[in-house]
Amino acid sequence: MGQVIMPQLGETVTEGTVARWLKKVGESVAKYEPLLDVETDKVASEIPSPFAGTVAKILAEEGATVPVGAPVCEITETSAAPAGSVTPGGVAMPVSPISAAPQAGDGQAAATPTPAAPEAASPAGNGARYSPAVRKLARTHRIDLGAIKGSGRGGRVTARDVIAHTESGTVAPPGAPPAAAAPAGQTTAAPQAAPAVLAPAPTPAVKPAAVFAAHPQPLPVAPPGPDDTVIRLSQMRKTIAERMVLSKTTIPHAWSMVEADVTKLVKWREKEKAAFKAREGVNLTFLPIMIQAVCGALREFPMVNAVWAGDSIIQRKHINIGVAVDIEDGLIVPVVRDADRYSLAGLAATVNDLVEKARSRKLTMDDLIDGTITVDNTGSLGSIASVPIINPPQAAIITMEAIVKRPWVVEDAIVIRSIMNVCLCLDHRVLDGAVASHFLQAVRRRLEEFSA
Repeated sequence: MGQVIMPQLGETVTEGTVARWLKKVGESVAKYEPLLDVETDKVASEIPSPFAGTVAKILAEEGATVPVGAPVCEITETSAAPAGSVTPGGVAMPVSPISAAPQAGDGQAAATPTPAAPEAASPAGNGARYSPAVRKLARTHRIDLGAIKGSGRGGRVTARDVIAHTESGTVAPPGAPPAAAAPAGQTTAAPQAAPAVLAPAPTPAVKPAAVFAAHPQPLPVAPPGPDDTVIRLSQMRKTIAERMVLSKTTIPHAWSMVEADVTKLVKWREKEKAAFKAREGVNLTFLPIMIQAVCGALREFPMVNAVWAGDSIIQRKHINIGVAVDIEDGLIVPVVRDADRYSLAGLAATVNDLVEKARSRKLTMDDLIDGTITVDNTGSLGSIASVPIINPPQAAIITMEAIVKRPWVVEDAIVIRSIMNVCLCLDHRVLDGAVASHFLQAVRRRLEEFSA
């Protein structure tokens, strides 16, 4: 009898919800055949069976939220489990864990799928096992996992435990090797006193990547009254909150806004939108036009297409545009990969497809990772000016506000024109005001001089 456990579908994902069972008790299932659908705060994933057999017992009903690593069903095997798949308490899912920064409902974060691997014993040699996400955090911050008390199932160390440990101020400075645990049954000898002539080694400077912002203490809140409504946080809302706090406490935000005279663009769209819909099958909106303008400006000023990496800045070659989409539970940011290679019709179709997938919760993890800059269509909700929050680790986010008719001066005459505000929010560690302003002017120029 083998147990199938809830897989970790993202580095910061700690639980999943069973959306639908594809097999019932008594039904046979082949190895790698789809077994159930699991939903997290952002994606729905089809989980395959790790081995062949018959479903003997379902331990988590549809709609149940299950911690990562907890069993969801039992299968009577008809063949031996694949080598390396057995873990304490069950069998690991053959799905690739995702190495990702937490993605906000603002969207999102860059990540790279990595091959699945069984949990390895800790470097301390104490027999404990840690998830890939925990091991990666430990390597990044050079933490001795044996010194952390786990809060997870069975005392396991979780990613949250590691993050809390780094923020507690007890992390050894970079370059200091973790203390090795003594083998079982042996005591650690007291260290010999160092010769008096030796001066203490200087403490290495802490790199910016290892610095964590302290969590502010929450303000006291009066308990709810009899007429108040208490709204429990969904996993998506929790993620959005965490990402927003992370962005505002670790990124030095700066912003700039320009006014774009898009009268020519508005007239062209009004004339072409019916034929475009008939020809392409999707509506012609201003969003793909804005994405085209951003792509052109990024080719002119590629430094904006960059991320902060602690002790370096990485300038990305591929232009992957995140598109903020408002859904029922919050905000999500799917990504148009290599957006600069699309025609206007291709961008319109791709954006329309991503929006539909987002609102029907059919996005995959691949749809949400590797964004290099985000475009936010705040104008669709009537906003005329806004300062967005950057989607880390990106260096910039740009908004397109509502297009409004305003009196405008043209050659010393006052005329009525269609004006749109465009706001750029930037990471001042990566970009200086001059580069950001030149980029913003390039976007405005392309909008004002638009030609299909």
